[in-house]
Amino acid sequence: MTPGQSFDIVIVGGGMVGASLAVALAPLGLKVALIEAIPYDSAAQPSFDERTTALSNGSRRILETLGVWMDVEAAATAIRKIHVSDQGRFGFARIDADEQGLAAMGYVLPNRSLGTALWLRVQASAGIHVFCPAGVSSVVPGERSVSLQITQQGATLQIDAALVVAADGAQSVVRSAFGVAAEVRDYAQTAVITTILPQRFHDHVAYERFTAAGPLALLPLDGGRCTLVLTLHREMAESAMAWSDAEFLAEVQRRFGFRLGRFLKVGRRVAYPLSLTRAERTSAGRCVIIGNAAQGLHPVAGMGFNLGLRDVASLAELIAERRHDSSFDAGASALLAEYDEWRSADRGGVIAFTDGLVRAFASSSGVVRRLRNIGLLAFDLLPPAKSALSRLSAGGSTRAPKLARGVTLQ
Repeated sequence: MTPGQSFDIVIVGGGMVGASLAVALAPLGLKVALIEAIPYDSAAQPSFDERTTALSNGSRRILETLGVWMDVEAAATAIRKIHVSDQGRFGFARIDADEQGLAAMGYVLPNRSLGTALWLRVQASAGIHVFCPAGVSSVVPGERSVSLQITQQGATLQIDAALVVAADGAQSVVRSAFGVAAEVRDYAQTAVITTILPQRFHDHVAYERFTAAGPLALLPLDGGRCTLVLTLHREMAESAMAWSDAEFLAEVQRRFGFRLGRFLKVGRRVAYPLSLTRAERTSAGRCVIIGNAAQGLHPVAGMGFNLGLRDVASLAELIAERRHDSSFDAGASALLAEYDEWRSADRGGVIAFTDGLVRAFASSSGVVRRLRNIGLLAFDLLPPAKSALSRLSAGGSTRAPKLARGVTLQ
């Protein structure tokens, strides 16, 4: 085994959340390592595939403060309106950015564009040591540090860290090494994701339509295209992946209707099983758990990455505030306890909102269907409700991190 180095912080997982944390920590003058198994520009990299991400305004501000937004803005499409409806019911809800005094409700960004921008900054940062492609073969928690065994290009290396950040996804190996269990709720649904071209221009409207078989989302893209997220029961999703393009478009048309005219073309379809994963804790020992390792959400409300990015901004801020102390310890229990407390309300609120939405619109009960129909109508008529949802999606219901307020970390 090759003797290794000691780091203040080791981030395991270089997906969108892990790479964002590395970029946020880069200016702080700390010794930071980022470990990722698959290069960002590889076709096999699951974080930066054909999917798109809906960014809240708070997330856009974080990326802007980090200097990343300028690199991806050209690839982003603004969401100026949101339209929510329930198939077979007359109720619907609309949220308009103009009514909220906003330039946009959010933005749709290709994952590949964001991944490239983040990793180019990571690679250009002298303070970040990148191990990629590399795998973590063991994690040994200690009282004063954590030892990690890394396998890279056939060699085995041991490194030590004052703090390890688990950013390695819903099946987090690091989280498990610290004895943190995760609750998993299988929704028995699969998201079939693709790109679709409608006859009419989307006019920067994001559509969320709930059907008996699951929700359907259309998010605006450049060139008049839309990202389609079609949620189906698992058995039907298997069938849908085998349908011809004409059959697939006909089924989407049946579920969505003709607000955008006829659907003309569809791209390659990819299927993703859906579940809720929630870690019992967001820290343990000298480990912080962020992003999907802490909470993997149903995509129905598009809040997963936005929540993970607020994990990043909060953790980076706490570290920045303490790094000048002569006794600075990135894995100090007081720092991690403050992180847990800070993230608790935001995390709990978003998880409850997303899971509740899935449950409410999955119910076949006639009473529940009538109540949610009335709820959609009431929501459309009550401006305070719309403002509250806007604040929730931006993380504005809790203490906003400095990065989300445009304040750089020093």
